[in-house]
Amino acid sequence: MLGTILSILPTTVLPFRRDETVPDEPTVLTFEQVEELGRELDDLRARTVAKLGDEDREYIYKIIKAQRGLEITGRALMYLPFLPPAWLAGVGALGVAKILDNMEIGHNVMHGQYDWMREPGLNSEVFEWDTVCPADQWKHSHNYMHHTFTNIVGMDRDIGYGILRMDQDQKWNPYYLGNPVYAFLLMTFFEWGVMLHDLETENIVQGKRKWHDVKPLLQGMWRKAGKQALKDYVIFPALTGPFFVSTVVGNVAANLIRNVWTYSIIFCGHFPTGVQTFSQEETAEETRGEWYVRQMLGSANIEGTPLFHIMSGNLSHQIEHHLFPDLPAHRYPQIAPEVKALCEKYDLPYNTGGFFHQIGTVWGKIFKLALPNSLTGSAAPAGVIVERKKTSAA
Repeated sequence: MLGTILSILPTTVLPFRRDETVPDEPTVLTFEQVEELGRELDDLRARTVAKLGDEDREYIYKIIKAQRGLEITGRALMYLPFLPPAWLAGVGALGVAKILDNMEIGHNVMHGQYDWMREPGLNSEVFEWDTVCPADQWKHSHNYMHHTFTNIVGMDRDIGYGILRMDQDQKWNPYYLGNPVYAFLLMTFFEWGVMLHDLETENIVQGKRKWHDVKPLLQGMWRKAGKQALKDYVIFPALTGPFFVSTVVGNVAANLIRNVWTYSIIFCGHFPTGVQTFSQEETAEETRGEWYVRQMLGSANIEGTPLFHIMSGNLSHQIEHHLFPDLPAHRYPQIAPEVKALCEKYDLPYNTGGFFHQIGTVWGKIFKLALPNSLTGSAAPAGVIVERKKTSAA
């Protein structure tokens, strides 16, 4: 973030930092330019909404059909543990089915991307997904808290999920020496970490939140997690009779595949080199245009094939998703060239890179921020400066 630089800039200026590489001279956007950028993005959204129809309906139906086919195949192959290749194929199919359910279907449906279809099974208000986190709790912690306050330290709890240090402005203490270990555990048990996210466990430990205040959340978690555990670790294994144990192991492995993949995609979209964070003071009373700029500077994309984008729930286009979270995600690759062109027009960074590059910088940051700032150096200076008042009023 920008606390050190903010103090030396006029109050009419909002600086944004690029974490590593910065130009010799920062980009300066006037208030008028920011608002014009906002209007252009509003226009892009309107043009995309006007196109929604049969193409989107057929797309989501195909994804659902594929997901169900993979799940049926995966569970059927669990009856063949005496044929290791078949059993492994079953684990893989079930893992992919869970990824599709969580990423391209669940995440996107619960953003309201398909509410316009008026299809009961695709309605964001009633949809439930194949993971331990209750949908209503996820929609609060993710749709509201994260997407409203994206990358604002102290408000967006996705910055570290309450257990990691993912920004230099998070005060260091010896606990964070375990940063890489906590990150590995979060990756391994990611669905459980997501479930506990809305509970704000760290605030309970610090006495900022009382257990009786979260009783309804705990009851919801118990119901949902109980159903998931019963399904994956009792009912389906029991249906395979003498292969109970191997089926339990297969379901654990499928959930692990989903957890590692979703963690990696999400962290690649939020924490690689170049993604920025902001303070509450810097983002107070934002205009629509300023909100758009924050979303663009606080996100990163991952380059890949069409299949890769599907498997990521199109969160490989995290920049476009943060700009337009309620647009059907399969539209993001179509609008990405226009978003990138707008970044070039206004000299804003368009953070994108291959999967291994992005995840590499994420883990590099996790290890780096395990140490105090005195050992890792200070943040880079501002790369983008946004004037927050009209030029005529300055």
